[in-house]
Amino acid sequence: MAATVLVGSWLVTAVHAADLGILWYMLLVNSFFALLLVLAAPQLFAHWRFGSEDVLARSLTSSAVPRVSILVPAHNEAVTIVDSLRALLTLQYPYFEVILVNDGSKDDTMARLVAAYDLYEVPPAVMRRLRTERVKAYYRSRTWTKLLVVDKHNGGKADALNVALDAARFPYVLACDADTLIEPDALLRLARPFLFDQKIAAVGGTIRVVNSCTVQEGRVVEARVDSRWLAGIQTVEYLRAFLFGRLGWNLLGGNLIVSGAFGLFRRDYLTEILGYATSTVTEDFELIVRLQRHLKEQGATAKVVFIPDPVAWTEVPTSVAVLGRQRERWHRGLISTMVAHRGVILNPSYGATGLIAMPYFLFAELLAPVVEAAGLVITVVCTLTGLLSTRFAMAFFAAAYLFGTLLSLAAILMEEVSFNRYRRPRDTVRLVWFAFIEPFGYRQVTVWFRLKAFWRYFRGDHSWGRMKREGFGGGATPPAIAAPGVPPAP
Repeated sequence: MAATVLVGSWLVTAVHAADLGILWYMLLVNSFFALLLVLAAPQLFAHWRFGSEDVLARSLTSSAVPRVSILVPAHNEAVTIVDSLRALLTLQYPYFEVILVNDGSKDDTMARLVAAYDLYEVPPAVMRRLRTERVKAYYRSRTWTKLLVVDKHNGGKADALNVALDAARFPYVLACDADTLIEPDALLRLARPFLFDQKIAAVGGTIRVVNSCTVQEGRVVEARVDSRWLAGIQTVEYLRAFLFGRLGWNLLGGNLIVSGAFGLFRRDYLTEILGYATSTVTEDFELIVRLQRHLKEQGATAKVVFIPDPVAWTEVPTSVAVLGRQRERWHRGLISTMVAHRGVILNPSYGATGLIAMPYFLFAELLAPVVEAAGLVITVVCTLTGLLSTRFAMAFFAAAYLFGTLLSLAAILMEEVSFNRYRRPRDTVRLVWFAFIEPFGYRQVTVWFRLKAFWRYFRGDHSWGRMKREGFGGGATPPAIAAPGVPPAP
């Protein structure tokens, strides 16, 4: 009897300690998010004021504007490819070219490109430096002199980016997804840091959710918040991630993410590290970790920064199945990258990258689904069995819920008082509504998807997963597009 009481007492103590530890973990992680918010706020308003139209107009006429090669990998993107490419070709930027790589698409991506842009095959004139899958053919457009299309055998997104990197003529490269709509002045805004600071290796911009927005001729003419649960919550998620999550890292000196959908790089740095790694399913994250590592090892002072005002729009999943494939892949890639670069973690030789950024991604991102799932299971089971008091369980969930929701509301407020892209009051109401309901259902579902990533990683799974697209207002084949009277990039 005494032994049973002793075991029971020990079990209650252990459960309380575990739950308290998980609670402290969640409070510390959210407190770090709050720190990023504090660091991001003054930068956000500074960028907002600095990005005025007159500053951009002066930059547009400057001969010092970096010449940029835009790299666009495409695989089965027939639904959105013509609109996306139109948006790229009509950017307000003086010197650029677009290199689109058709990575073995099995749909009619290539046929739509040929029809819309009047493509014709040209002899290869590319110095191949990187090892990639075999290229089938190179094409030029009769109507757009800035466009080069490369048709190749399927090798994955990183492989396609390496083909484009080999074909690039200019010293700066913009990596851009084929389903991304870039705002007309976004490249000019993104290139601005290179004009004022030579010690820049890469610049990332903001990604926003295009679902339910009004799109005409490859441009978002009216920003709207999707009323559907899944897309609406992701809109809040993206605001939180970009408006203070990534901006706050600038002052900490450890930016490790430049979105693969929209990032500008010095080309020489990418060739020095042999381009994108084909062994990972999150090539953008792995590239920046490897780039930061290379810069520190070479003693270079160049840095990776994020600025909020260049905007690109992307389509997010609207079904749980597609969202699951995306989030599982993201987390599997995170695990793979952290394991591959584990020597950087807590290594003072790598400065803020080793002492702050990598530990953060290990404890606050990689391990987060394990801790959250354990906390949920322990709290629910032990409350039902009487090992935990209902009062403690309610305090646990309230702390986790309120802290996270307040951070989401802060991101919405920052959007409203700075860029204010969502002009309709109903869209603001929707954002607030989705901020409040995100912790119920959506959060738990994404935790499950990220937990699956551990199992697939240890199985050696390198699959990408099929990402179904809705398209920008329909998938009808647009007519062929005539280019305006713009001279080719020198």
